Amino acid sequence: MSSENERSYGQGAQGEPEPAKPVKPTLRAKLRYSFDNSIARSGMFVTWMLILMIVFSILLVLLRAILIFIPGFAPEGSSVVFDFNTFWKSFASIFGRGGEDFWIDRIMNFLTWAITVALAGSVTGFIVGVITRTFDRLRKGKSPIIDNGHTLILGWSNRIYPILKELAIANQNVRKAKVVIFSEHTRDFMEDEIDARATELGKLKVVTRTGDVSNPEDLKRSNIAGAKSIIVLDSDEAGDANVVSTVLAIKSVNPNPKIRIVAEIDDANTGEALTTATNGQVITVRSHEIIARVTAQASRRPGLAAVILDLLDFAGDEIYFATVPALAGKTYADAILAFNEAAVIGIQQNGVTKLNPTMDTVLSADTKIIAVAEDDDKVIYTGVREDIAKTQVVKAVREADRAESLLIIGWSSMGRTVLNELAEFLPAGSNVHIVAQERFVDPAQLADLSFGDIAVSYATVSGDIDDLIAAAKDKRYDEIIVLGYRNAITESEADAQTMLTMLQMNQLFNQEGNGVEPTRLVAEILDSRKIELARVAAVDDLVVSDSLAALVIAQISENPSLAPVFADLFDAEGATMNVRGITDYAPVGKSVSFAELAATARNFGESAIGYRSASRAVGDSVTGVLLNPAKTMEFIPATGDALVVVGNL
Repeated sequence: MSSENERSYGQGAQGEPEPAKPVKPTLRAKLRYSFDNSIARSGMFVTWMLILMIVFSILLVLLRAILIFIPGFAPEGSSVVFDFNTFWKSFASIFGRGGEDFWIDRIMNFLTWAITVALAGSVTGFIVGVITRTFDRLRKGKSPIIDNGHTLILGWSNRIYPILKELAIANQNVRKAKVVIFSEHTRDFMEDEIDARATELGKLKVVTRTGDVSNPEDLKRSNIAGAKSIIVLDSDEAGDANVVSTVLAIKSVNPNPKIRIVAEIDDANTGEALTTATNGQVITVRSHEIIARVTAQASRRPGLAAVILDLLDFAGDEIYFATVPALAGKTYADAILAFNEAAVIGIQQNGVTKLNPTMDTVLSADTKIIAVAEDDDKVIYTGVREDIAKTQVVKAVREADRAESLLIIGWSSMGRTVLNELAEFLPAGSNVHIVAQERFVDPAQLADLSFGDIAVSYATVSGDIDDLIAAAKDKRYDEIIVLGYRNAITESEADAQTMLTMLQMNQLFNQEGNGVEPTRLVAEILDSRKIELARVAAVDDLVVSDSLAALVIAQISENPSLAPVFADLFDAEGATMNVRGITDYAPVGKSVSFAELAATARNFGESAIGYRSASRAVGDSVTGVLLNPAKTMEFIPATGDALVVVGNL
């Protein structure tokens, strides 16, 4: 048995390391060490420079002596005398002086050189210091903004990248479009992040400045008075308190009520208070509520997330307002069939915005039509289609929805909001089972969930695939929703967990004999850069969180009139977006025009705005959606196709 002195203390098979032996430094190492230690002291630095000058002088004399003996390098009869005068001439030439013969001249010239170098170095150092400080200040983003007509973004979050991309598209025809970003980050950080994550901004000029967004003195540098609109971003960590402080700082710097302010807010009460306190100048956007509502609806309606993204972005069709005097005295039902290249979704009457009002609502000459179109000049009145409007279309009888079972994998603070929204759509008797990893979610967060007639259960798992498969095999689920762990880990890690879960679920679906039928799989992706990676996992629908919130913010900053439209579309009451089976509107296999589909949708009290082809949507729900087809376009409905409508629950 080994003695205590022979024990190995944690070194394993390698045994104990041998004690290090001292190494004798070389002469070169000693000189380098001495130089390194002395160079920091100004006196030693001068000494080293004089020594180097003397050494170089001797080397120059020796070099000249060698070159004299090479034919053609020196005049005939030249020679080198190795005395002090020769050395002095070489030494003096290094600092720009001649080789004087008298010591008094040598001393005076050397002192003159030293004083000149000291004075010139001081002046040069001062100038260089001023230039360096100026460039440092510019690089830190402390200079004021003198541009006018710019979009001012205060704060920093991941929504900033899709916002910039959308503003670039919206302003691609503007000659000098500018965006000023003002945040607490350094210019180097902001510009590097924008270069990496917001490419293809076209002609949009992005200017960055550093400062405290809630400090009025700092905000004065952002030229608030010259901005056409202001976006205040929720930085995620600070929350609503920082947004409120920023809005108050804006008002203290420039109380002009005409400058529109779009503020990202989490709490509805805080948002209402801000809007009221500023007499409507501040338009609040509750990003989490929008994301939750789209996630909830996307789990029930295939292609809905793609429809909303298409509707909100600046590429393709957008929402426009138009006054059409020819519709005076006619009804909203007539307006739906009065535009061949625009899909009517609502009206603005007497200052009130209403999406999908009752079909018998009478319009006046001042009523503004709200329509989805390719451009504002496409909202052209083409006359009411009397041939269809007066035809009695027999509407299909919709079957009552059956109770459903949903599985939610993953959890965050937004999960409760998603379930609140789901409870509005799920038939009575439906149930939801939540599975979350115990290392990311405290079970206490899931213990007291109650949503009316919807039964909710939960289980915490380790995260192994066997646990997830066991949960998915527990019963037949109609939909599986994968939520990101947005509060527990980084955004990148949360998306990685989401995509891993998606792959695991698809592996389960593809296994033979596992007893699980094809189930709709909806996933929330936090970072829009991961969209293509997520699609590889063959998910049915993607809810891209940062893009959804960013699109709404960008749209309202460009057109504040859209705020009540989105408020109606994304609140818990009022109009809602739906993707309904085509058999509710037309028989399968028989050609039908979009005008006829729109006329049938009116009988359900809905405004038709698009068509979804199941065959084109295989593997990618985005490609299957055609938003705002011409009323004259013909379709041959197939099993699985759907009509995109704005309606009510």
